[in-house]
Amino acid sequence: MKVAIVTESFLPRVNGVTNSVCRTAEHLAAHGHEAIIISPAPGPAEYAGFPVRLVPGIALPMYPQFVLGLPTPKVEEYLREFAPDVVHLASPIVLGASGVAAARRLRIPTVAIFQTDVAAFARRHGFRGADQVIWRWLRRIHAQADRTLVPSTATMEQLARYGVPRLALWRRGVDLERFHPRHRSESLRRRLAPGGEVIVGYVGRLAPDKRVHLLEHLVDIPGVRLVVAGDGPAEPKLRRLLPTVEFLGFQSGRALSETMASLDVFVHTGADETFCQAVQEALAAGVPVVAPASGGPLDLVRHGSNGFLYAPDSPRSLRLCVERLVRNPRLRAELAARTRPSVQARTWEAVCDELLGHYQDVIGVPPGRLAA
Repeated sequence: MKVAIVTESFLPRVNGVTNSVCRTAEHLAAHGHEAIIISPAPGPAEYAGFPVRLVPGIALPMYPQFVLGLPTPKVEEYLREFAPDVVHLASPIVLGASGVAAARRLRIPTVAIFQTDVAAFARRHGFRGADQVIWRWLRRIHAQADRTLVPSTATMEQLARYGVPRLALWRRGVDLERFHPRHRSESLRRRLAPGGEVIVGYVGRLAPDKRVHLLEHLVDIPGVRLVVAGDGPAEPKLRRLLPTVEFLGFQSGRALSETMASLDVFVHTGADETFCQAVQEALAAGVPVVAPASGGPLDLVRHGSNGFLYAPDSPRSLRLCVERLVRNPRLRAELAARTRPSVQARTWEAVCDELLGHYQDVIGVPPGRLAA
């Protein structure tokens, strides 16, 4: 199979879209398929043995770490040269709009991945009143795709309300080796909580849409040490707001594995998550989760089983959930025992196999009959 991936975000930028594209490309390479990746510059020349075709990009003024690919005829040129069986549109917004239009002109089937709630992102970054305009634009893009894959049941219901057709569920995978309880580090725990405090942490981007400032409602809980791993445009403001919180900066590899597994409670504060990979990674690492009762976490967190869900706009609800776990070690241990089993079947191998099935469906070839 030949797959062209047109993505709004890719390396060196690290986020949920990039992660999904990387895992998809690795899966395609491992199973003998061909692919190209079309993404905004700057970026690598290749990934997983596949060429990366770079197009002009522009950084968002309020979020310079996020680069949008600009519309360009180069997309159609690259697709024509490669002649793919299917075009994979990763979180299409601007570059993805060029991709789906070019694919239609070339009569190439398309699978679009809805991954970012752009309307909510814009609202949290100060662009209020743009929801309807953004949703009309997104519906226009996705209406041209042969299939739109969504990461959670809440997101599927949301897109259906806005009239996006041909929806199917495609959840994200998790690296069960990188995120595992065995990475828990007692030396790290002693450094972060020398007094034996309960370590409560957030891991993820530090941006307005993640609402990390809500951690201020947890700083005075007795016996708690708050830690934050990640970076982003909101970091300077958060450091001033939360002077007693340990900021670990951006982490990857072994450091990230150890930090996640060494938490006692993982707290997520964003209320606009279409999936929330960080929640799934915390569960894989054996850490009970406290997350908003909205969006993607509704599919991941089983209230009272592997974590707690709190009312998204209630700091008091957030605090009560965290306090309950902090004050009850036995309950914390019971929930921790049920975290990893709740996501153990969601390997990237299994999830990417599902994706290949969606490719086959839109191409029109019965599953199992399409040769690599």
